[in-house]
Amino acid sequence: MSTGWSWRYDRYDPARERLVEALCTLGNGRFATRGSAPECTADATHYPGTYLAGCYDRRTSVVAGVRVENEDLVNLPNWTLLRYRCLPDDGPPGDWLTPDSGELRHYDVRLDLRGGGLTRRLFFQDAHGRGLRVTHIRIVHMGETGLAAQCTLFRAYGWKGTVEVKSVLDGAVTNAGVERYRHLEGRHLTDHRTGFEPGGVAWLTSRTVDPGVRIALAVRTVTHPACPVHEAATATGTVQTYRLPAAPRSSVTVVKTLALHTSLDRPAADPLTAAVGSVGRASAFPALLSAQRAAWQRLWEQGEPHVPGEAGRILRLHLFHLLQTLSPNTEELDVGVPARGLHGEAYRGHVFWDELFVVPYLSLHFPEVAQSLLLYRHRRLPAAREAARRAGAEGAMYPWQSASSGREETQELHLNPRSGRWLPDFSRLQRHVGSAVAYNVWRYAQTTGDLGFLHSAGAEILLEVARHWAGLAAFDPGARRYRIRGVVGPDEYHDAYPGATTPGIDDNAYTNATAAWVLARGLDLVAELPDARRAELREQLSLDDEELARWEDVSRRLHIPFHRGVVSQFEGYGNLAELDWEAYQGRYGDIRRLDRILEAEGDTVNRYQASKQADTLMLGYLFRPEELYGLFARLGYALDDEMWRATVAYYLRRTSHGSTLSSLVHGWVLARQKGADAWRYCEEALLGDVADVQGGTTGEGIHLGAMAGTIDLVERGITGLEAGADGLRVAPVPLAEIPRFSFTLCFQGHRGVRVRVLPGRLAVRVPASPQGPLTVVLPGGRRFAVAPGEERWFRL
Repeated sequence: MSTGWSWRYDRYDPARERLVEALCTLGNGRFATRGSAPECTADATHYPGTYLAGCYDRRTSVVAGVRVENEDLVNLPNWTLLRYRCLPDDGPPGDWLTPDSGELRHYDVRLDLRGGGLTRRLFFQDAHGRGLRVTHIRIVHMGETGLAAQCTLFRAYGWKGTVEVKSVLDGAVTNAGVERYRHLEGRHLTDHRTGFEPGGVAWLTSRTVDPGVRIALAVRTVTHPACPVHEAATATGTVQTYRLPAAPRSSVTVVKTLALHTSLDRPAADPLTAAVGSVGRASAFPALLSAQRAAWQRLWEQGEPHVPGEAGRILRLHLFHLLQTLSPNTEELDVGVPARGLHGEAYRGHVFWDELFVVPYLSLHFPEVAQSLLLYRHRRLPAAREAARRAGAEGAMYPWQSASSGREETQELHLNPRSGRWLPDFSRLQRHVGSAVAYNVWRYAQTTGDLGFLHSAGAEILLEVARHWAGLAAFDPGARRYRIRGVVGPDEYHDAYPGATTPGIDDNAYTNATAAWVLARGLDLVAELPDARRAELREQLSLDDEELARWEDVSRRLHIPFHRGVVSQFEGYGNLAELDWEAYQGRYGDIRRLDRILEAEGDTVNRYQASKQADTLMLGYLFRPEELYGLFARLGYALDDEMWRATVAYYLRRTSHGSTLSSLVHGWVLARQKGADAWRYCEEALLGDVADVQGGTTGEGIHLGAMAGTIDLVERGITGLEAGADGLRVAPVPLAEIPRFSFTLCFQGHRGVRVRVLPGRLAVRVPASPQGPLTVVLPGGRRFAVAPGEERWFRL
């Protein structure tokens, strides 16, 4: 249940507790802590977790007799653990209380989006009528990025005595938050050391196994009223025990303040010394809470879309989680876009292509954060070049799954939980991730006007990806076209042809079209570079006229397959069997993971015209219709509204939506077409994590690309907004369910530009600044200049 600026759960349901934990995660862009119950350690219901951006560890497991390496985002020691029980004067000691206790009478969890706080309220009552109200308030500080705090209030009802409290710093944690990974090695922390300092400070140090990141947590526990503490250390943690007086009409409090430092920090310092010093200097909880609210207010002013109704409340939640994963605090970190945020262990915390759905929003609101994510890719350009070389290819071949080093982290085997069988994983053949990186480089520069980045690090990325595509494309004399063979498209279901002994499919339309686009942009970039930089890059990359001529040729003659009047997802897609969708839906109900269903039956989805998610239709997400048609025209193909509509309808009937990104893309494409089902898909994208439509996956970590994409759907999709060299293009597409909204954006040096969309009208306000007028381009090519300090209204 949500209201305004809060997200609430007013009853305890063990079956959904993992979902609550994920959606109530608190973070600041540097680290995040799941919204777990402080009373509980990890078990079948609860999963506390704290994750530091970019902190990975590599371990080896034996799977089906094969040694498999996996690099995981590390679950750090649990700083939130607080155990308590009642010791009444007139009765025996009570049991340690948790949300699973039989004495629980009331439970309420509220996530404060405005101020970045999480409040848990519980009320316990025993058979004798003795009650205890417990309130936990937790923050992960957005302003002080190494700090977090948790304040717990106890109030007795109908009894007198003491509340025994154990403040625990628990280092006996593993990565065990995803059931299908639990047979793999999940112990990532070693060399635990513990100790205590004056002022109620307990500390714990450890390191990851490989590459050996040193981690220090210092927790200061303060009680009110103050009382003696008994301190004890275990092999992997610390316990501070307090006995607080309890009586009716009075409250007692316990405040745990955390300082987290690691050897990844800059400037470099001893993590333990830094942590103990930070926690010792940390303000009292009320001051931390006030500063936290102020820090969040600044973020909301810069990034919040104002959308009325339930859609707006969900979008606010989505933005909250995006900013907890990627905030201005991320700018100084060497991290990418973790597909599941810092909210859980699904996908092992890896970086896929989700930045394609995240960077557009950040470029419009937090451009420095967007640039930092692109620099993550630039720092791993040498690894991408090496991967291409090892594959006998040229240029840069970015991995489908990336983590710390930039090497390919995609597993070679994956478990089908439905059949229990281990299967080869060929998803690493999704070479289109390179186009996503290059696309973001170009769009970021168009949006921000940051030619310094585009001509330096951006150019190196884009040109090396273009080189890779030009080298990967093989000329087919019979077709007089270039072909890209042996890949996997965004669909992921189709990783081979039926009966084939080698993986991959040929001429995925999305892969080939985006490769052609990258090559064309590479040529544009070489032409527009300043003379000195062009000469420098051509020498640095050994880029000669002959190679550029090949780029030109490949960019105009890459093969795009068609069948029955629509764009084919890949060569031969139209020859596959049709699936009896109604029969499978009747038999299984939810068929989103159709691949697992068919494999468990001894069949394979490779035999059918059935896609997991938007694949060919991703082209309609990346490109405006006229831009897409122009791209196909450059390739020598005629694509128009009629054929594109037919293509959209064709794949809508053949997609199981096994990814949260699928409904987002379909909603985007249909909204641009003013399709009747547009809102159905937009709404499903909004509810993807809130309602856990994928059936239990959100508890393992939110879907960051889908969350960011829904915000972008409103700001760019419905408005038709696109930043270009000729100005800010706006072409709103009416969507009855979201008739009015507004947001601010940054565009080519202008900050705080306000866009308001109402039925039939559009307003653009440019704040006063030394910048020149902002050019707004409306449908039909109508151009208007909006001067700084001016607001203009336009009829649509």
